Amino acid sequence: MDNKDSEAEIHPLKTEDVKAQENHENSVERRIVSKQSSRLSRLSRWRTAAFFISLFLCLIIVFAFSFIIPCPERPVSERTWFRNYDNAVAYQFLAIEDVNEDKVQDVIFAFKASNSSSSFNRSCLDEGSLPSPCAFVAAVSGTNGRALWERPAAEEIEWMECDIKQLGEAAVPGCLVVGKPVSLTTVALRTGEVLWRQSSDFGANYTVLTPVSVIPDVDSDGVQDLIIFIATGDKVCHSEAMINPVAGPQGMAGIVHSKGRITYLLHYCFLCAENSLYAYSLKDLYSAATGMEIKLPSLEQDPQWEKNIDRTTHRLSLLSSGDIRYLAKIPGRSRENILVVNSEMAALINAQNLQTLWTLNTSRVVRYEPLLGYYKPDVLGIVLESEIGPNMKKSGSGAVQWDLKLNSRAKSPGPATLSTADHRSAFLIWGEYQVPGNETRSRAPLQKLYLFHPSYTNVLLELRNSTDQIIAFNATLFERSRHACYVLLRGPQPSEEPGPVSLMKRKLKEDVSESRVIWLSQVAVDSEQYIRDRLYRMRFHSRA
Repeated sequence: MDNKDSEAEIHPLKTEDVKAQENHENSVERRIVSKQSSRLSRLSRWRTAAFFISLFLCLIIVFAFSFIIPCPERPVSERTWFRNYDNAVAYQFLAIEDVNEDKVQDVIFAFKASNSSSSFNRSCLDEGSLPSPCAFVAAVSGTNGRALWERPAAEEIEWMECDIKQLGEAAVPGCLVVGKPVSLTTVALRTGEVLWRQSSDFGANYTVLTPVSVIPDVDSDGVQDLIIFIATGDKVCHSEAMINPVAGPQGMAGIVHSKGRITYLLHYCFLCAENSLYAYSLKDLYSAATGMEIKLPSLEQDPQWEKNIDRTTHRLSLLSSGDIRYLAKIPGRSRENILVVNSEMAALINAQNLQTLWTLNTSRVVRYEPLLGYYKPDVLGIVLESEIGPNMKKSGSGAVQWDLKLNSRAKSPGPATLSTADHRSAFLIWGEYQVPGNETRSRAPLQKLYLFHPSYTNVLLELRNSTDQIIAFNATLFERSRHACYVLLRGPQPSEEPGPVSLMKRKLKEDVSESRVIWLSQVAVDSEQYIRDRLYRMRFHSRA
């Protein structure tokens, strides 16, 4: 300090210069800090403005979508609706498809009358060559029962198929109607317009062997093809027709066998006849019908199947003993399996190596089509109905996971299943349950609809009692994973005198809330109202 003071005394001017320089540097630093703070202040104001502008835009968008832009209207489905026709007869056919593309399933059915309903006021004469009365195909809205379209299709309907995805030149979804006398008519699913119509002459005594099968594109036109079998005579032969969905039949081929039931599986057509099973490859059938060889790698013959097919008779050595009732495709883990049911037993066959997976003793099976359901979570089961005595039938699933004995009328409706959210199925069964030891056989059995769910193995819900003649019955989810309903088609059959025909859709929950609880065993675990409430709240699931 003494040195600094002495130096300041010796050099006073130098000290003043240093102070001036320091003051100048401090002034420069203050100006820099001031500019930086001013810049940061302006940046902060821009950020605040951007935030409030973004917030304002978000509020405008929310307000627009909430109040200004209307949300798509969801169809409000009525819980129960009826569609009535006078002086008509009904065919045993029901299809469930989304006709008007409103994401609600609609109902397609067929009836015979002189005129359609008053909604369209069509007559048989509108199609020119059809006599009166004739068969109409109709589509009805699943939401309220309103008729979407009605179309005269044939003099009589032998068979209908409505899950065909490509028909006509536009390759639109539609229905194939097999009429009698033999005519093939395709109807557009969305509009009901006739896409094409073909007539053929197979003689006086013929039968359509159902079902009509959708096969791969064998003529390389980019559209899937169809195959239909026509039997002529009682035990003469049957013919098959290759059908192009755009133009119609391509050719016919004759195969000598008695009449039987046709199943298409793994590019082979199987015929159950004469207590035996016959198999024809699609490649051979196409060559016989058109006179041309097919060259598609995807339709090559299976060596394992060919080893078991007699090349002369086409007989397949697969459970050939007994009267074969039907053959059906059953989904498997990797590929489809085959269910063979004859007069003595049912067997599930591995379609890859032809090994028997399981067998079940059966007798007098009353249903030609197996019903699939889930008794255990995600474990596919097969429901079989067999007659066990006069006016009696028994229903069971898979390898006898459960069975139920019911009094039954002749030609009573078949069962149906609905997939539930717990990965199982609800089973709907027609008949009349009587407590063991209290059976009465003095009167004809009543037609009652029952609901069974595997979560309550000792409970049966009686949903409704119908005295009318039921022609067709089906149950489905009318909306994805919700709105479980069943559909009833009631009225006289084509062989009977015309009368009132009624189509009804009813929501399942409406009957569950008013149902009667039946205990299959003497032990009642919960109260009846608790059971009704639990099954009323049951959720459903649409499987892919």
